[in-house]
Amino acid sequence: MTAVRMTAAVLATWATLILLLLAPSLLPEHWHYYIYSPASVGLWLLALLVAPVVVCIVKWPWIKSGSR
Repeated sequence: MTAVRMTAAVLATWATLILLLLAPSLLPEHWHYYIYSPASVGLWLLALLVAPVVVCIVKWPWIKSGSR
């Protein structure tokens, strides 16, 4: 069950990051250049790698035991 909870935590983190990337697409067109700059997309890609590790460390008691 530990692997299932860890996978769920990683997938939930990735889903949140993808939603955060897509949310600014509702803003006016002339803002997209600033929001989707190469630097911000690079940081977003870095967050895809680092954030699941941080979430798994913070949520380790839940992942290990399953209790809330």
